[in-house]
Amino acid sequence: MSSGSPLIVLKAPALVGIRRLNALDTVRARIAMAVELGLLKPGERLPPVGEIARALGVGEITVRRALVSLCDQDVLERRRGRGGGTMVAERPATGGVRETEAYRSAAADVHRLIDQRLLLECGIAHLAATNPGPRRLGELEELVACMDRVSSWAEFRTCDERFHLAVAAATGLPQAVEQYGSAVRELYRYYLPFPLEYLRESNRGHAALVAALAEGDPLKAVEVTRRHVEVLHRIMFVGFGDHPAEPG
Repeated sequence: MSSGSPLIVLKAPALVGIRRLNALDTVRARIAMAVELGLLKPGERLPPVGEIARALGVGEITVRRALVSLCDQDVLERRRGRGGGTMVAERPATGGVRETEAYRSAAADVHRLIDQRLLLECGIAHLAATNPGPRRLGELEELVACMDRVSSWAEFRTCDERFHLAVAAATGLPQAVEQYGSAVRELYRYYLPFPLEYLRESNRGHAALVAALAEGDPLKAVEVTRRHVEVLHRIMFVGFGDHPAEPG
């Protein structure tokens, strides 16, 4: 997956869905949706502003404004003193952030982007397994370790993008990095915060892919990648629509 980015928002009022939202509204919508879906729990502390900004691909000022507005709407609350910070409210208000509707209506677009990523990433995994090189394998192993060490979904998101772009770079084809980077950034625009324990579990798929690359086994690398990406059909936009080819 997916601190957490990465998530460039187009300011074009004539466009539909999330493309009509500005950066502030996308941050408000994604955090509010994560709270409503139970991905962010009551009382849970949000990551620092800088980490959220990197994960969601916006500026720190935008994040601060979004958090303040969500506190005003009783989705979040600000606690002072030791152990304080911005938290999910103990009884968060729901249904009051109207911008979430743009994301709710985008389920079909999300599934299309997942399928696009699946096609690209399986081809990349096959090519990367033919000759990844020790330096690239070392980089990938360190990124897997990084995702096991992080303390927030925002940090994980940033490492996750670096990992997948490094796999694309392992193909030795600059065009692979460019095309894959474009596809994954488009999908990351829909990224919602996920519980860290789930993200760490998903990191096992990253470790399995590195092992397949180290073995020089293209077919195994493709199968690991297929399972890793297809699960996105089940976890992204939980409850926001069904996908006809959703895996069991």
